[in-house]
Amino acid sequence: MEKIIVSACLLGDKCRYDGHSNYVPLIKELKEKYEIIVICPEVNGGLSIPRTSSEIKGDRVINQKGKDVTKYFNKGVDYVLQVVKYFNIKKAVLKEKSPSCGVHNIYDGNFNNKVIEGQGWLTRKLKTLGVEVYNENEIEDLLNK
Repeated sequence: MEKIIVSACLLGDKCRYDGHSNYVPLIKELKEKYEIIVICPEVNGGLSIPRTSSEIKGDRVINQKGKDVTKYFNKGVDYVLQVVKYFNIKKAVLKEKSPSCGVHNIYDGNFNNKVIEGQGWLTRKLKTLGVEVYNENEIEDLLNK
């Protein structure tokens, strides 16, 4: 069975910055077709649950208190990339708008709830490796492939 990585919050893990999850029921069907490897790059990088929300600002990741947390995001990306390479992962399902996992959209970096076109810290790196990245609204597309 092919292995894929999936954002932990989509599976119901309460690992979001606010301690909640983003559970998506359609994940159950993914489990029938793929072996899921659960990741949360922010937690894998050493950030706590809950934590201050973060957004990408230029070439850095800054939390809402103004602290540069880029090193934690980089550490989380490095961890996930090791997993991807070790298991030869070709597909990922990640949380849209997340500063780590946003596939098509992220917040604009000003903490004003404005969404812009862009990719999260992890998604950018996965795409350079040729990994197909889907968000939670594209799970059906992946299942129908």
